[in-house]
Order: sequence, then C-alpha cells, then structure tokens
Amino acid sequence: MLLTSTSIENGARIAPAFAFCTAAPDSGDHTTHGGDRNPHLAWSGVPEGTESFAVVVHDPDVPADASDANTEGKTIPSSAERTDFFHWLLVDIPADVREIAEGALSDGVVKNGRAPGRTTHGIEGTNNFTDFLKGSPMEGTYGGYDGPCPPWNDEAVHHYHFTVYALDTDTLGLSEDGDWGGPDVLDAIEGHVLDQAEIVGTYTTNPDVD
Repeated sequence: MLLTSTSIENGARIAPAFAFCTAAPDSGDHTTHGGDRNPHLAWSGVPEGTESFAVVVHDPDVPADASDANTEGKTIPSSAERTDFFHWLLVDIPADVREIAEGALSDGVVKNGRAPGRTTHGIEGTNNFTDFLKGSPMEGTYGGYDGPCPPWNDEAVHHYHFTVYALDTDTLGLSEDGDWGGPDVLDAIEGHVLDQAEIVGTYTTNPDVD
C-alpha cells in the first residue's frame, strides 16, 4: 500500500493549519489554537480481500510523566521517558473509500471537544486530549481528529504517525458511540491487517527547538 497526502509531507514539519495549537512565544500562554483541520489522506495499492480500512494517528513522543508539561521554569529533557498519545482513531471505513479530504472531519478546535461516533467515513473513537485536558477550561470528550499540541517546554521534536490499515473484516465490532481509544483499536485489528502504510510528520511548539 501507498499513503499520500496533499497536506503533509513524510519527514517534514506539519503546518499549523493541521495542529491543535501553534507556538505563540510572546503570549502569556506560549501557544494559541492552530487550524486543527484533518489532513488530506489518500491510499492506493490496496490488497485483495480488503473489507474495510482503519486510520490511526499517534505521537509516540509524549512525556510519560506530564507533570512538568507547559510549566513555567521547567523543561522536559529530550531524554525523558515517552509514551503514546492518540490523535485520531477512525475505523470501519468502507472498502471502496480511498481518500479523506482535508477538513472533511475536523476543521477547527472545538472547545470542550467534539463527539465521537458515526461519521460519513466510518466510526471515530475518543482521542487522548480527553485525558490531557481534564481539569482545564477545555475539559471534555474529544472525538475524531485533533492535531499536534506538544508541550511548549519540551526539548524533543514530536513525530506524528498517520497510518492506514487494510483489514480483512468489514467491522472491528467497536461501539458506535466511539467510547474507545487507541489501545482498543490496536487490539481489535490484531490478526486482521492485510497491509498498512504511513506518513510521519514532525512538530514542536518550543521556539528553541528546530
């Protein structure tokens, strides 16, 4: 399979148009909202027997201990332990779909989140902003796509893996309400993946990191 995009380039920096937040070093908050549009994705070379597709977007570079994230006077070293953060989970995409248009499923930050569940392209799950923003004015359930927003005091550049899976089943059996996350999707696709393809983009909101 081959995954292509007119929105993001493999190995290149993701534009703020597709990010949840962007650097604003002269503001008191250090960041401001980005465009938060889902990027265009298109895939080809689909294997025979494909019954559906799944899209998983994750960042494996999120600090495992986020207690110092976005904290004045603190820095998260690049050597800090890292963990996964899931930004988009879309499953049960019909087998005849080969493309998701830019902005088709997300076009701007929605305060307190966007409901997960059934869409025109499949079923969207709950992303990790739901946990990350607990206790903040932005707290809520975040379904669908929400783009990069790494801590502004993180010394590491983050890598965002946009992966499309071709599956041998027309449904993963996950609930229509989208009350599930990344680990649930990875468990559900196990044993059903015929092929996969990905694009990896990078992002940082730290003005001192290239």
